[in-house]
Amino acid sequence: MENKYNLKSPAVKRLMKEAAELRDPTEHYHAQPLEDNLFEWHFSVRGPPDSDFDGGVYHGRIVLPPEYPMKPPSIILLTPNGRFEVGKKICLSISGHHPETWQPSWSIRTALIAIIGFMPTKGEGAIGSLDYTPEERRALAKKSLDFCCETCGCSMRSALLALNPDSNPSAEDHKARELAQQIYFKTDPTLSTQASESGGAENNLSTLTLEDTSASEEQETSDQAQAEQAETSQVTEAEGCEPPTTPSTHHLFSPRQRHTQQHIHQDQRDSRDPVSRPVSTPAPFQQQVDSHAGSAVLIVVLTLALAALIFRRIYLAHDYKFDYEL
Repeated sequence: MENKYNLKSPAVKRLMKEAAELRDPTEHYHAQPLEDNLFEWHFSVRGPPDSDFDGGVYHGRIVLPPEYPMKPPSIILLTPNGRFEVGKKICLSISGHHPETWQPSWSIRTALIAIIGFMPTKGEGAIGSLDYTPEERRALAKKSLDFCCETCGCSMRSALLALNPDSNPSAEDHKARELAQQIYFKTDPTLSTQASESGGAENNLSTLTLEDTSASEEQETSDQAQAEQAETSQVTEAEGCEPPTTPSTHHLFSPRQRHTQQHIHQDQRDSRDPVSRPVSTPAPFQQQVDSHAGSAVLIVVLTLALAALIFRRIYLAHDYKFDYEL
């Protein structure tokens, strides 16, 4: 494989180094590139203890870009597990879905430890995530030992070392766990919205109740203020004086603002007392009505004159007799 790739490439150097570090399987994970493709790795991880995945061993793929480690890899699970969709890229902040959150200090070891750490967590709408029941996940954990990869020929029963309670994690594992704490799932906005709507119905109802209560309180306060203003204006109208103003605010108002305020109070009094408000027809509309009335009168007069003229001609035609002597 060394003769197939450019050893001066940063990606090849990095992957060669990581392949050497991960050559030997551990109790919890193992990963190696394919024999004919340095940029596609197959990995195996053990389900975290004291969880629904306890006792299971899960297999997957890691596809790395030529720009690695400057760009993130894509992580795909191949073993049914009830937490991640099979054959679909996982949407982690360390995966290719979100290159903006990728850090070159992260490695394949970091990704493997992050996958193990995220298995017991909830999906919450993340791309490639599932939320199976605990019973279904335990059943899949038992079946996972029978999985054998057709591409790399790895069997889950012999992929990892046997668990040893006396074994201590290496310094690389400690460093990878510290880096894995910075990794998080990136959620799909549509799916997360649906999950929040279905899963947090009680919180939504309480929020709506609080909003309705605050809105009703604000409406009551506004109604009280309007009622007080109406009472004040009615009293001042009965006494025949303008509404009282606060000395400080009246002093701060400009003449134009005081004039506008007086117009507002006048409009309020007119709207509450429609009888006292003078009824006037707008001038343009009144002129239009007058013009229509004049036209109608003129048409009537002309019609009567024409009828009289026709009647007179008929009457004269019957009165005169013409005698022609030859």
